[in-house]
Amino acid sequence: MLRYALKRLVSLIISLAVASVVIFVVIEVAPGDPASFMLGMNAQPETLAALRSELGLDVSKVERYVTWVTGMMTGDFGTSYTYRTPVSQMIGDRLWVSLPLSLYALVLSTLVAFPAGIYAASRRGQAGDIGVMGATQLGVAVPNFWFAMMLVLLFAINLRWFSAGGFVGWDKGFFTGLHGLTLPAIALALPQAAILARVMRSSLLDVMGEDFMRTARAKGLTARQALWRHGLRNALIPVLTIIGLQFSFLLAGSIIIEQVFYLPGLGRLVFQSISARDLIVVESVVMLLVFSVILVNFLVDLAYALVDPRLRARS
Repeated sequence: MLRYALKRLVSLIISLAVASVVIFVVIEVAPGDPASFMLGMNAQPETLAALRSELGLDVSKVERYVTWVTGMMTGDFGTSYTYRTPVSQMIGDRLWVSLPLSLYALVLSTLVAFPAGIYAASRRGQAGDIGVMGATQLGVAVPNFWFAMMLVLLFAINLRWFSAGGFVGWDKGFFTGLHGLTLPAIALALPQAAILARVMRSSLLDVMGEDFMRTARAKGLTARQALWRHGLRNALIPVLTIIGLQFSFLLAGSIIIEQVFYLPGLGRLVFQSISARDLIVVESVVMLLVFSVILVNFLVDLAYALVDPRLRARS
């Protein structure tokens, strides 16, 4: 298990190194100059040069890349061009919104998807299976931003159970903060729950056709007992893959939902920084999101090895 983990860790480090180069190059070649954007098109050349020097834009791109990477390794992401605030502080403030929102949505989608997928697989071809598959097809087809607006219309405007937007903060209490993230989490969880339920059903149906399941039935276990004792664990590998990918997507791809609910999360921060040509913020946030994706994949690989010992043997 240790050898398997070390190999995956080396792969993680290499992936991060390559990703940092790609992110820096792609963002730096984008047209536009942050200093010119901040001062306007009629700025004097001397003023423009002074601001570029203050922002560290007057050095070579290689030097800027090395400074950026070494700073991130020590927790220093630089200073925002626009807000003149440490980027790490900006990310930290918004991470306390985006991370709980993603975890909340992932928990909701898992709580819905697992029972739905198991129920559909245990009743293959019956009315229950058809109903679940129809509901998941609808969940995949409905755009989450439209669903988010319908949630606001029903639960915030008509019923007044939730706020239509904004976030009160965690200093008001854990359950108050969780209450404020409920509608966005439901909007994010709907398509993910539909996808996860379909994967769970398909994986269970594949496992239920294996020889070891027929052997378990021959030894006297009922279909339900065989499913819970032997089938579910063996069906978890593809499901773990989807869960890992979903968490990464929820953390990195919630910009639309954050815009709908006016949440001060990482998605809105990236959107605002791109609009303001605040390159250091964009680079740092995107790198953080890429790191989260790679880290989640690393943890999923370790979960694979715990669920299926054959993977450890192959390493």
